Amino acid sequence: MQSRSMGMLLAAVITGTAGEAGAQDRAAFGAAMDAFLQRAMQRVEAAPGLTVAVVDEEGLVHAAGFGVADVATGAAVTADTRFYIASATKSFTALSFAAMAQRGEVDLDAPLADWAPPSGVPADIATRITLADLLSHRSGVDNDPIAFRLAYSGDWSPEVLWRLTAETRPRDTSYGQFVYDNSGYNLANVLSDRHWGRDWREMVEDEVLTPLGMSATTARIDEARASGVVVAAGHFGRIPGQPERSPLQKTDATMQSAGGLISTARDMAIWLEAQINDGRVDGRQVFPEGLVASTHASRVAQEASFGLYVRTGYGLGWQVGRYGDDVLIHHFGNFSGSRAHVSFMPERRVGVAVMVNEDAFVGDLADVVANYTYDWFAGLPDIDAVYDARLAALIAERDRRRAGIGGALEARAKRPRTLSLANAAYVGDYVNPAYGTLTIRETGERLSVAIGVQQALADYLTEPEGLRVELTPFRGEGLVFQLDADGRPSALVYQDAVFVRD
Repeated sequence: MQSRSMGMLLAAVITGTAGEAGAQDRAAFGAAMDAFLQRAMQRVEAAPGLTVAVVDEEGLVHAAGFGVADVATGAAVTADTRFYIASATKSFTALSFAAMAQRGEVDLDAPLADWAPPSGVPADIATRITLADLLSHRSGVDNDPIAFRLAYSGDWSPEVLWRLTAETRPRDTSYGQFVYDNSGYNLANVLSDRHWGRDWREMVEDEVLTPLGMSATTARIDEARASGVVVAAGHFGRIPGQPERSPLQKTDATMQSAGGLISTARDMAIWLEAQINDGRVDGRQVFPEGLVASTHASRVAQEASFGLYVRTGYGLGWQVGRYGDDVLIHHFGNFSGSRAHVSFMPERRVGVAVMVNEDAFVGDLADVVANYTYDWFAGLPDIDAVYDARLAALIAERDRRRAGIGGALEARAKRPRTLSLANAAYVGDYVNPAYGTLTIRETGERLSVAIGVQQALADYLTEPEGLRVELTPFRGEGLVFQLDADGRPSALVYQDAVFVRD
């Protein structure tokens, strides 16, 4: 019965003639989805909350929220709860540039030197690469200091970022080869901010969010929290039945053009409707025909997979690929306890947005929920049995990750101290012109490390004068002190960069 029902709905979606039967089938889908989500949230238990929106060409099919947004407050998740969408932000930034290009304000395929103010970007790079190169991850260059300051430490100013354009470097890989990162988007916006005098937040608001009426979507996360609306916090489900708030939460200082928006299920439904209908929402042509569709076209080839998805290319802010036999345009995102899945099938004219406030142990639940939607729409036989098995696989992976993290924590706790001096000897500020100031402090009997908004207690490395720190949770990095001729710490090496003691 479910397969017949969804076959009718899919036919209505394809022909654009969803009537009374279509409405009935929407209700059937909503009931099936809610039942699946309740079962899934109970079984995986590591994710505090989840929100989902499903759309077709006529608009919202179903939106719902489950669980809590923040274990500290117990606030319930609804379809209006704001979640961090991380790298799914890229498609908004790219569409903003595409809209400006459509009006003739910039040429996406012109070298940077043709439009950007003179900067520190080396001339051989500025005269060769384009905005389209940066936005499609095919530029062959990166700028780690800018990307680090904007997304992680939050220690930046416009003047510092402009100075750091000189840190733009060629990669080991060649121009035209797909290499995913944040720095292309960040560099594009540092240059455009200086050229137009409008930062990326204003650009995205003016070009995309306001025209679409996405009033609950913003890069101003601190302002959203202060206003009293519910903003989901990132969490980790390491301890069974006790999700913990991530120690690293996003602030305005770390909301950036490659990953800097919060949104709701209802707003993401508007976004997906615009993608499916090439800029038309609720019968209104918001963007010129062809503009939104142009961002879906692949600009660079790739051969990769992500879970059950095959990826064949990348457009302007969108991954291009397939789920099964269907074309899937998509972008995901995750950061320190938040996970987002945004995708749509242009031929079947169905789209899904799923946002979860956990990413380290069961973040893949976002993909399972999206896949359930597409498979329900396709009338997959025995869908409940199929997805019970997928949930079981997700739970097994959760347990594997928990065991791995638990074992690593125990092993690190047994490491001997490898510092030759008393903790107080290492305390101080260490400065790198590109990455900023890293501070070592005594915290009880341990040392702590801080840079910008990031801070964490350190463990020991196995090598002499070394610490291991997770400034980004579950991403361990080494930090090694260098001693001067008098045996005193004079510098340290972190992320292959030398920080000199101030």
